[in-house]
Amino acid sequence: MPSPKTLLDYYHEFARQEAELREGGGADGQARQHKLGRLFVRERIAALADNQGAAFLELGLWAAHGMYKEWGAFPGAGVVTGIADIGGHPCMIVANDATVKAGAFVPMTCKKVLRAQRIAFECNLPLVYLVDSAGVFLPMQDEIFPDEDDFGRIFRNNAVISAAGIPQYAAIMGNCVAGGAYLPVLCDKILMTEGSGLYLAGPQLVKAAIGQEIDQESLGGATMHAELSGTVDFREKNDESCLKRLRSLVALLPAEAVGGSLPPDSAAASGHKAPPTSEPEFPATKLLDIVSLDGRREYDVRELLRCLVDAGSMDEYKADYGKSIVTTFARLGGRPVGIVANQRMRVQSKATGLQMPGVIYADSADKAARFIMDCNQTRLPLLFLQDVSGFMVGKDAEQSGIIRSGAKMVNALSNSTVPKITVVTGGSYGAGNYAMCGKAFDPRFIFAWPNAKYAVMGAAQASDVVYHILARAAKDRPKAELDSLRQQVKENYVEQADIRYAAARGWVDAVIQPHETRAILLRAFALATRPAAKAAFHTGVIQV
Repeated sequence: MPSPKTLLDYYHEFARQEAELREGGGADGQARQHKLGRLFVRERIAALADNQGAAFLELGLWAAHGMYKEWGAFPGAGVVTGIADIGGHPCMIVANDATVKAGAFVPMTCKKVLRAQRIAFECNLPLVYLVDSAGVFLPMQDEIFPDEDDFGRIFRNNAVISAAGIPQYAAIMGNCVAGGAYLPVLCDKILMTEGSGLYLAGPQLVKAAIGQEIDQESLGGATMHAELSGTVDFREKNDESCLKRLRSLVALLPAEAVGGSLPPDSAAASGHKAPPTSEPEFPATKLLDIVSLDGRREYDVRELLRCLVDAGSMDEYKADYGKSIVTTFARLGGRPVGIVANQRMRVQSKATGLQMPGVIYADSADKAARFIMDCNQTRLPLLFLQDVSGFMVGKDAEQSGIIRSGAKMVNALSNSTVPKITVVTGGSYGAGNYAMCGKAFDPRFIFAWPNAKYAVMGAAQASDVVYHILARAAKDRPKAELDSLRQQVKENYVEQADIRYAAARGWVDAVIQPHETRAILLRAFALATRPAAKAAFHTGVIQV
């Protein structure tokens, strides 16, 4: 990416790169799909979703970006995941992109599908799988096949999700082979288009294994599965008829008791009039004036919040204590939430004096822990806005009990049971990432702005640490060599701190434009606060 002149330039360039990723395998791959009489994956989603998928909340677009270079590019890890309304019902869609290595699974494909399943499970969302995959990418089978976060976990999740009473639909619209064949058969309803294939082993492997010669249609075609094996519930002529049928089936789901703008324990559910919603006090464009491209500009995070929450809705909690973190109650589109946000300007503490921007001190960690517990007590969902350098270090910090206070905050966060959503607006460094609800602490969704940075520490600090370690370990090494190593470490940290590096590995669900943050949060909280699945369908032993 060329060096941008302004933050807005950076965002525009980011959006251009994302548009390229949405092309999947490119024009040639899309042409192959059309030649086979099949739609491109995004054409399928547009035909399936309400309003042509205009409100599709895509997750994991940057997955596998810059990874597996020895095997070529894997845009989006060869699968599209996200949430869209189908017949008025919000659903998680998992759709293989056959233009990317025939939809074969690499390690990040597994991670991306597993993350989609987890979000669907936690938000009680029906799952719709559009299957068009060659199965495991064989050159990397050892990294895809056996572990608890690999291919087999997807099928385990199918069974667990089904037992929880969450509907799952699978439409086989191309290849569905080997272990991947279990996914649709573990779903509630199976659709299959003519010309598609569903089998544990293809004709060539069957011949190699048992010497039997058989054509693809007789082995695992739609007609065979509809008429002989009975595996398929609906045989469809083509993609268009399959997607039409799928929309009709999802539309049969019962209307949800809760699904409006407020959670069931709100004033609206208790018979009181819901509070009016309002637009934020400041326009979204002001966000560009608040944050900076290099992350060095100081700002009052309350100004950022006034671009996101309903005007006049903030009730700041312990405003005069622990000032390096702002904790406040507020409303988003009328929905009450609790917010924990890093303060990005210098503040004065009567106890410790000057406190630096984005640093968590003992008093702010204590306050945040107490606030998280309070939100759990009143069942308020939590929003974390991360722009954090880490916890304060040094003699004074250690003597103040920073480790004890940090552990208290992490403990409260770890045991929190209300839905949590995280947005990384700037830096996300070290243990600050953990305490502010990083990926390891189960946010329902985690988003980041394009200017966000992710690393255990800053590049300058990391390169200095490595330099001093090497200098002590090898005193006879030339200074020029040590300086070169320090520069190499710094360059590696700069590359790895880029948010695209994190998004490629699934550490954030989506990179979003700042001006879209409020709209995405409104959607995400509506999904995250849906009622959990209450019952499961079980049978005893079935003789077949």
